[in-house]
Amino acid sequence: MIDRQNPITPAGFAAMRAEYDALLGTERPRIVDVIAWAASNGDRSENGDYLYGRKRLREIDRRLGFLSRRMKAAKVVDPARQPDRSRVFFGATVTLADEDDAERVVTLVGDDEANAGAGRIGWSSPMARALRGAGVGDLRTVALPAGAKEWEIVAVVYPDE
Repeated sequence: MIDRQNPITPAGFAAMRAEYDALLGTERPRIVDVIAWAASNGDRSENGDYLYGRKRLREIDRRLGFLSRRMKAAKVVDPARQPDRSRVFFGATVTLADEDDAERVVTLVGDDEANAGAGRIGWSSPMARALRGAGVGDLRTVALPAGAKEWEIVAVVYPDE
């Protein structure tokens, strides 16, 4: 599998780096110590601390590998430096209205920092792909699992530098 370059905000990259550093510098050494202590107790076949520790160490190593690959492929993009603030691009906070005039506010962020419940949608999500390049007043149709839905762009805002 070839990792494609993925855009990420500076805050998203910092959070990813902090998780990597915490796992590598704190969590992993603590689990290694638990495994060493449990192994010194003798029979490992029925030693819960040893078995759980080995399982947790594999989970940590797998997560570290994933984070390492994602950080290597990440391209940090600062939305505050967006030259064209009238259109929807990476990092934009967009106010949308549907046919019933129900408003929704979403921010386009990197896929690794997406949180739909908080209104942060991933750059490669269907809604983000439909919104890319749109300006205020444009209508965009988004293919959703429940069917297509049309949204009007009400406002486009970028963070200040």
